[in-house]
Amino acid sequence: MHKRILIVEDETSIREMIAFALRKAGMDAMQAADARAAQLALAEQVPDLILLDWMLPGMSGLELARRLRKEELSREIPIIMLTARGEEMDRVNGLEAGVDDYVVKPFSTRELIARIKAVLRRSQGDDGSGVVELGGLRIDGPAHRVFAGDEPVPIGPTEYRLLYFFMTHAERVYSRTQLLDHVWGGSVYVEERTVDVHIRRLRKTLEPWKLDDLVQTVRGTGYRFSTST
Repeated sequence: MHKRILIVEDETSIREMIAFALRKAGMDAMQAADARAAQLALAEQVPDLILLDWMLPGMSGLELARRLRKEELSREIPIIMLTARGEEMDRVNGLEAGVDDYVVKPFSTRELIARIKAVLRRSQGDDGSGVVELGGLRIDGPAHRVFAGDEPVPIGPTEYRLLYFFMTHAERVYSRTQLLDHVWGGSVYVEERTVDVHIRRLRKTLEPWKLDDLVQTVRGTGYRFSTST
């Protein structure tokens, strides 16, 4: 089955260029020119991934990403931000809003397709296929869901992979570089700062159940998942 990609971009020429490249790569393209059109498209058909332009008319792509991460229908859909803003703080803001990756304009369609395939592999791969229980948390791999006790935990795709890795490698310390290799994949270029952002998001996800302290910082080394304080 072809992967379905929703392109949210107000510039028609860019949107159609991306749609053409997606079809050439064997994917199906859905198109929306603004946030409202994107939400209507999502209500009709759930995509496998969203390409989201930062600078949209009306509601910005950043605000739309935040909203999508709060809604059950779209919470687990991977998002790649398309942006002309290449500064580190802008990238961090995007990651903290729930974006899984970003591509800075101008970009080649070849690079974009490679990023899309990498994010799809990470979010829909066969890692996380078992059931793991530790420290009051339970991951149901086949259902791709996380529970704190009997309560479901809303979690984004990158945080899910990060938590699964931590819970299956508990009590061991991993550097940012090691986490990038294991969770993101060594063939994908992602900055080390990205790990810190997703660690913060994972802790924030677990905070309502007072389980955020399971993800511990080891000063000067990296991070570990531990049931010991």
